[in-house]
Amino acid sequence: MLARLAGFLAMLAVGAAALAQGYPSKPVRLIVADAAGGAPDQLARILAQKLSEALGQQLIVDNRPGAAGVLGADLASKAPADGYTLLLTTTSIYALIPNMKKGLPYDPVKDFVAISRIATASNVLVVNAALPANSVAELIALAKSKPGVYNYASAGIGSPAHLAGEMLNLLAGTKITHVPYKGAAPGLLDVIAGNPHLIITSPISAAGHMNAGRVRALATTGAQRNPRLPDLPTIADTVPGYEISQTWGLAAPAGTPPAIVTRLSDETAKAMRLADVKERVLGMGAVPAGDKPAEFQAYIDGERKRLGEVIARTGIVLTD
Repeated sequence: MLARLAGFLAMLAVGAAALAQGYPSKPVRLIVADAAGGAPDQLARILAQKLSEALGQQLIVDNRPGAAGVLGADLASKAPADGYTLLLTTTSIYALIPNMKKGLPYDPVKDFVAISRIATASNVLVVNAALPANSVAELIALAKSKPGVYNYASAGIGSPAHLAGEMLNLLAGTKITHVPYKGAAPGLLDVIAGNPHLIITSPISAAGHMNAGRVRALATTGAQRNPRLPDLPTIADTVPGYEISQTWGLAAPAGTPPAIVTRLSDETAKAMRLADVKERVLGMGAVPAGDKPAEFQAYIDGERKRLGEVIARTGIVLTD
């Protein structure tokens, strides 16, 4: 009986290996729950190009923005678990929305399997170039001098920028008013115009405007300094306990064959180590990643719990 069991397991292993080797036999759809041009879209297209070359089939980026990522995530969760539909998952999708919104049309824990991280980035706090604040301390003092007068933009209610702004209000004792937009790009453009006054956003989105002097960067949001912005302090240097970063990664519908998940994870890690990919991602202010499915899943679970505790204190709720 043991011999038969061993033989059966060996057959399964061979079958799994054959499945991974034969995959993919047709184009693969990569759902991005964000508009074209945003940080998730840019990273998805960089990775899609390299995975298309490695897998011998085209990865087609399918932008499905809306409802802070719910629309795209819902679509991916209901796709066949065959490896031909993937999701560009984000901090908002796996950690923020599940803690802000009840009655999601999918289960954020049970309906997806993690594949690999793609990149991570601490966000950057930028202000209108004319705002009389050259540091986080000066910004806090300015906001406290006129509670409710100053505004911060975000990519929408429930977005990482929304939580980042409310976390600043919570920990610094300020009352900076939230102004939600349909994406980070239009919010950033209005910050450049002078109202709202600031935004906490991805350096991928803000880098060009920072370099051109259209906005002034004050600090980054991670626990340590962003290696691509080493001259900027962290918000935590002024506001102890402040930490929020963005992570982008690949996920698939739950039930996707483990052999396919493993192959995609391995190919993603290889792609993110390529010199030209590293140069492009680092140039956007992010740090290339690439890890095993179990490692990415553990990270997702930890961030969902940690940020959930902060969300509960801020009282952010998604109702739409």
